[in-house]
Parts: sequence; C-alpha cells; structure tokens
Amino acid sequence: MDAKDILGLPKTPLTAPQEKKSRPQKDSQRKPDGISREVYALTGGLAPLMPAVDVSQLKRRPQSDEKVTWQWLPFTSSARTDNLQLYHWVRVVNGVPPTGDYSFAKYNKSVNVAKYTDEEYEKYLTDPTWTREETDQLFVLCERFDLRFIVIADRFPSSRTVEDLKNRYYSVSRALLVARTPSPGDVSGNPLVKEPYNVSQEIERKRALSMILSQTKQQERKDAEVLAEAKRITEARIAARGAEESDMPVASNVSPESNDKNIPVETVSPSSNVQTPTTTVAPPTSTADNISTLNSLRGMRVYLRTYALEQMVQAASSSAGLRTIKRVEQTLQDLGVNLKPKVPTKSVCAEHLELRKEILTLLNLQKQLQYKEAEGSSHRDGSYTETPSTPKRSHRAGEQDRTFIPDSLSFGGDRVGKRDQKRKAPAPSSPAQSKRPRKLKASDS
Repeated sequence: MDAKDILGLPKTPLTAPQEKKSRPQKDSQRKPDGISREVYALTGGLAPLMPAVDVSQLKRRPQSDEKVTWQWLPFTSSARTDNLQLYHWVRVVNGVPPTGDYSFAKYNKSVNVAKYTDEEYEKYLTDPTWTREETDQLFVLCERFDLRFIVIADRFPSSRTVEDLKNRYYSVSRALLVARTPSPGDVSGNPLVKEPYNVSQEIERKRALSMILSQTKQQERKDAEVLAEAKRITEARIAARGAEESDMPVASNVSPESNDKNIPVETVSPSSNVQTPTTTVAPPTSTADNISTLNSLRGMRVYLRTYALEQMVQAASSSAGLRTIKRVEQTLQDLGVNLKPKVPTKSVCAEHLELRKEILTLLNLQKQLQYKEAEGSSHRDGSYTETPSTPKRSHRAGEQDRTFIPDSLSFGGDRVGKRDQKRKAPAPSSPAQSKRPRKLKASDS
C-alpha cells in the first residue's frame, strides 16, 4: 500500500523521463597566428576594429639580384672653393658607388651683393655721412656674412649701429638698380624700390619690442586685462551693428505712411434716399502692431528674413478685412508679383512690403470714391424729386438770407417770443430762379 491507495487515486504508470534536448555544439574557432592566447580570449573571436596586416608584408625584402653594401668613400662639395676632400658612408648597390655632387650642396645659398665702379660711386653713391672706405668695407662684410647685419655690426671697424649699416647698404643697392635701368618703370615692382628701408620705423619697432620684453608680470597682467576689455567692447559693438543691419529692412518699412490706409471717410447724410454703407475712422493700430512685431523679432535675435516679412505683412494688414487682403493678393497676381519673394534680400523685402501698402491705400481710396459718388447721386436724386409746392427748401433759404436784428428793449426784462414771431410770420415766397423744372417721367411722354 502506498499513498495513492490511501487517497484512492488511480494508479498510473510512471512517465518516461524527458529526454534532454541536445545543445548544438559550438564550432571551435582556431586561434589565428600572430595573436596571443590571452588577447584572443579577451576579444572573443570578434573582428578587429582595424584591418589586420599580414606579418609577411611588414618587411619587404629587397630583390635577390641587388647586393647592397655600405662603403667609406671620399667626396667633394661644390659649395666649397678650396676643393677639400672629406669622407662619409655611402650606400653602394652591386658594387657601383653613386656619382654626382654632394647631396647637401644645394642648400648653399649665397646673396648676390651688388658691385659698383668708381664712376658710379662718384655719380650716384656719394653720402656726406659715409666715406668710400667705410662703404667698401660694408659691402665686403655683407658678401662675406650673407647680410647677417648683427655679425657685420660686430665686425665693422667704426661704431655704426645695425640700422645705419642696413640703411647704407639698401640705399646704395637701390641707387645702383635705378641707375642701371633705362626706365624707372621697369624696376617699380622690385622690393628695394617698392618697399624702401625705413630707419625711423625700425628704431621705433625695436624700442617697442624692448619695452614689451622688459615688462613685469603685473604690467603684463594689466595689459592683458585692458586688451580683453577692448576685445569685449569691440565684439559688443559688432554684435549691435549686426543686429541693426538685420533689423534695417524691417525697420525701414515702419513709417508714418503706414497710417495712410486708415483715412477717415465721412458718413452719408441720413436724409438721402439711397442708403450707402457707412465707414468709421479706423484706429491707428498699424504703427503699434509694427512696433510690437519689431520688438518680438529683436527678442528672437536670429530669424529668417521671410519670417520677418510675413510678420510685417500681417501687422500692416491687421486693420484690413479678409476681403481686402484677398483683393491685395489678387492685385499682386494681376501685376505678376509673387506673394512671397523668391530672393528675399533686404531691398526686395522692403519694396514688396511697400508695394502691399500702396495697394492697400489704393483700395481704400477706391472705396472712398465709391462712397462719395453714391452720396452725390443721392443728393441729385433728392433734389429732382421735390415738387415746386414744397416750401421746405425755400423756407430754409429764406432763413439763411434773413439778418439778425437785436432787440434793445429785452435787456433785463421779459424776452420777446421770437419763436412765436417766427411761427406767425408768413413764409416768404421762393424766387423763380430757385425753382427747377420737374424731371420728366416715362409716363408723361
């Protein structure tokens, strides 16, 4: 008896043990040659970040038919005038030594110092501060030391400064160059003529350089602070100038002329028979809208010019209705002008906005003209429909012609009833000239 018999459970045969799933065997990767086992274990067999180089390509062996040896051989240099023979190691291939000049002889560069004759010296090169012997000695040293004037000043017999030696040499060379040329224009591009040596500038340059080199740390720190402050001020001015230039095409469009579209229109008299639409005076909000738009653009610092143009167009058309804006766009299309400029430069955007303002002003003027024409036609129609027996207009004309006579007896007493007098007074008859012929109707004819 087991637990199943006690619990009354049916006996079932034991299930066969589940077979373990066989795992696929990993392909063993062979360690490549030239890589240590530790490095290969760290990389895990991943591809290297840089392409591997074959070890056989690291050293290229020379061809087998070449036999290279190094030999201790003599050589001479064309840079020397004494024909001195020296020795050095030379690479010899197949027993054939190299031929030709010394490889470093090409770096021997010398200055071509001008030569002058006695006649040229007496005619072009005389100087009261220099003698012939000093000039000759200067040119000999210049040719010997290749214009190294510091060494020349040290070797020069008399006490002459480096600036004096330079000035004398370059002045003599320039005078010889100009004298030996048939026309001065041929040597105008030569550095000796184009940029002559300036003694005073050279002295001032060296003085400023010595002053800078002799400064203390505190003076250098103070100068650095001054330069940093000057740089900050310059950058601030450049940034302000750039902001003004970027705002210029937008700001130039804000002018008192923007209020021209808000021209007041008189309302039609209510006594006229024809009812025309009345317009009120538009509030001058375009300038305020332009100013607010400019302030918002300045706050953005960086924006596209097309975006600025759209904002200014909206500000300029804020007081106009939707129909008016559509009429403006239709007028632009009739004129062959794009609603948005293809090349939105400063001048193009300014002219585009100015054209929109002028079209808006033209449409407002056309509206006013229509209202005035309607008002005039209503007055004409009203005067033609009046009958001759109507005393209304003639009575008003009589009242206008009547002169005012003051009553001297009314001071301090009861006022005479002028209204009663007007009521009792008979209405004067209208003159014949005031009558107009009645307009003929179609039924009368």
